[in-house]
Amino acid sequence: MASKSKRQWMDSTLGPVRDRFPERQESFQSSSGFDIEPVYTHEDLVTSYENREFPGEFPFTRGVQPNMYRGRLWTMRQYAGLASPAESNRRFKYLLEQGQTGLSVAFDLPTQTGYDSDHVLASGEIGRTGVPICSLADMEQLFDGIPLDKVSTSMTINATASVLLAMYIAVAKKQGVSESALAGTVQNDILKEYIARGTYIYPPESSMKLVTDLFEYCRENLPRWNTISISGYHMSEAGANAVQELAFTISNGIEYVRAAVKAGLDIDDFAGRLSFFFVAQSNLFEEIAKFRAARRIWARTMRESFGAQSERSCMMRFHTQTAGVSLTAQQPDNNVIRSTLQALAAVLGGTQSLHVNSRDEALALPTEESVQLSLRTQQIIAHESGVTDTVDPLAGSYYVERLTDDIEDEAMKIIKRIEDSGGAVQAIRSGYQSGLIHENAYRVQTGVEDGTRIVVGVNQYQSPAPNIEKLQTISREEIEGHLKRLSNVREQRDNSKVSDALKELTLASQTGENTFPLILNCVEAYSTLGEISDALRLTFGEQGDFGAF
Repeated sequence: MASKSKRQWMDSTLGPVRDRFPERQESFQSSSGFDIEPVYTHEDLVTSYENREFPGEFPFTRGVQPNMYRGRLWTMRQYAGLASPAESNRRFKYLLEQGQTGLSVAFDLPTQTGYDSDHVLASGEIGRTGVPICSLADMEQLFDGIPLDKVSTSMTINATASVLLAMYIAVAKKQGVSESALAGTVQNDILKEYIARGTYIYPPESSMKLVTDLFEYCRENLPRWNTISISGYHMSEAGANAVQELAFTISNGIEYVRAAVKAGLDIDDFAGRLSFFFVAQSNLFEEIAKFRAARRIWARTMRESFGAQSERSCMMRFHTQTAGVSLTAQQPDNNVIRSTLQALAAVLGGTQSLHVNSRDEALALPTEESVQLSLRTQQIIAHESGVTDTVDPLAGSYYVERLTDDIEDEAMKIIKRIEDSGGAVQAIRSGYQSGLIHENAYRVQTGVEDGTRIVVGVNQYQSPAPNIEKLQTISREEIEGHLKRLSNVREQRDNSKVSDALKELTLASQTGENTFPLILNCVEAYSTLGEISDALRLTFGEQGDFGAF
């Protein structure tokens, strides 16, 4: 008996039932606005299964490794940074004892924007969003007792990425660890700061020079270090949908690759150390399809646009974090469910590294108890769910395959528009990316306010929520101890050596020399992060609001 077509099924089987029992809404859409059919069949596939590749093969839609989690689980990271280096060090050691397999450092806003903790603009912000780091002495305390040749460290830092990486290298040297043994990632993604986040210091061209200087230094000295984490996460948190997050992230990646090639680097010498950072939102299937489409687009871009020959240069490896913007202060226990669903999407989508947000993060920095629960979420998915037992388990799903193709097609339209405008930096100057983000954020918020977008516990299913009894607090004593150490560093160091190192850095920034070795010299002389940033401000100046480009 011949099988029915999809249209025949909808007319003969679905239609009568839908007439008697109307569907709960007129239409269904994904978070990015794709119309969702009631069912998907082989008729919805753009290409047949016979033309789709296996895991570990170009363009890596099904994963960058042939055996994925059957061979090695993703790196489990819990992002952490508290009011002082000493307090953060205690949290790092606690997380490692609980089974975390990599460190992920959060820095406070003064550190991110190039100010020492005793600067007037740092007042009230010390240790609020992460650990404050002002000098090599702070970095030494942050990693005290943690052997840097035994852990992989991710540092979420952008405008001052070169300074923080130089401090990390200097600590490793003091531990007797060579640069070549260091493994980890520095975010170093300044373009998304202009688009969505705002913690930039210098104008785009000067910032890009610092990025490529770091690329070049690491190519020669830190072969295991990922030199950038090109981030869609923050653009999603600002309001971008899944398609926009993917398109803007890859466009930024293209810009970084273009800048590195222009600076004289060979594509296959550095592209294999590029990494990415995406959000995992709650729309399970759309997020899985986004990750699969991302790998495919990047692989084809690297091979077709930049002529990459190495397979590794074409592999998109990425870290994922569950969606902070989805966390609610109302009914905070619901956040455990949200983050679990999001973490599952990341794993089913093939992430290489994962952070799961904690239940109390809409209210404060997470407590030890809540980060342990988030780490246990990862461990239960890894060891008890069965989803890691086979590679890309949703491959062949008519819905997932079609959604992967649709996301790729729509993302490529945005990428092409950005390229046609002159690239990511030029599009940033015109406000293109931020404009689309604002429009989508407005649409989402309007949906929450008019009730067409349900947020459990916020606009439906409200109930009096018990307060979380214990929240993480900012320790005034820790901050005062941190400020005292900064004062002691300035008193005890060789200030003439500091002055000479800073002058050499400013000169190098004026002549086009690679700045990273000079930054490392400044760090090892115990120059502060603020002093190093100021030395570069003398040449580069500061960037105002992106509208002032």
